[in-house]
Amino acid sequence: MRNLNLLSRIPQRGFSLIELMIAVTIGLLITLALSTLYLNITRNNSELAKVNSQIESGRFALQLLETDLVHAGFWGELSPAAATAVPADPCLAVASWDAAFKANTLGMPVMGFAAVSSLANCFASPNLASTPTVLGSSDILMVRHANTCVTGAGCEGDTLANPDDGPHIQVSGCTASIEPSFVIDSESAATFTLRDKNCTTIAARRKVVTNIYYLATSNGQPTLMRVSMIDGVYQNAQPLIEGIEAMRFEYGIDSAGNDGVPDSYLSAPPTTLAQLGNIVAVKAHVLARSLEKSPGYTDGKTYQLGSTSYAVPPADTGYKRHVFSTTIRLVNPSGRREIP
Repeated sequence: MRNLNLLSRIPQRGFSLIELMIAVTIGLLITLALSTLYLNITRNNSELAKVNSQIESGRFALQLLETDLVHAGFWGELSPAAATAVPADPCLAVASWDAAFKANTLGMPVMGFAAVSSLANCFASPNLASTPTVLGSSDILMVRHANTCVTGAGCEGDTLANPDDGPHIQVSGCTASIEPSFVIDSESAATFTLRDKNCTTIAARRKVVTNIYYLATSNGQPTLMRVSMIDGVYQNAQPLIEGIEAMRFEYGIDSAGNDGVPDSYLSAPPTTLAQLGNIVAVKAHVLARSLEKSPGYTDGKTYQLGSTSYAVPPADTGYKRHVFSTTIRLVNPSGRREIP
């Protein structure tokens, strides 16, 4: 009983006001530190995501261009003769492709342009709403080749069940009789009578692929665009990769014409027969930018895309950027020129 009385007389104490204020202050400091750490991690992750997206866009753009360019000038088993003239209109309607246009098309599968006006008839297609507004920071590239897949063998967009009725090429393999070395005509034409090496089997046909690449604004972003010919007419532009702000090409010219190795590179789009008929390589330069601005970041640089400079517009200095470049050998035109 005495012990209980003693315990009851011991005063009970909690936190004093000063102790409570100190504890609250320490708690606030810890919370502030954790919040700052969280914000910094979030901001860093956001910037890292922007950079990763920018790198992915730049590399993917080059990969896409390279995939098409390495096939430029592939015409199945045909080794085409050299072009004899530059087509006055590279976008001539398929129905108007005469023998000279077809032969010259085979001899210059890569064409570059500085202005969309040179391709006015491409964009006069009934499937296109209007001529696109190409960014001033963009070159325009046209690539032509035969499909690597034989028509009727399950090619994407060109099957027996759903054939592409645009231009196809058939190459003769028979040397025992006199017949044209190749035929280019619409898929529904009855002119594909050339024969294979056994001179009996009708030779395979391949779709003639034509793609045009340029930059335009799509969804508020500078975007790599592609216009392709399907069923003999150019289709609506496809937005491929957002965040590509500038695109330039340099064209490797084999001026000697005998070894498939570029003797010089042309920075301006080629215009003459000597240039267009002797392109064996292409240097592609793209400037990729992040899709969102980075708070507190200012980019006032001038970027070098080959021999062309690109200054960042004052209104867009908040984006991070990077230049990606590669040299693409045109395997088919250059390979035919190699000296054993």
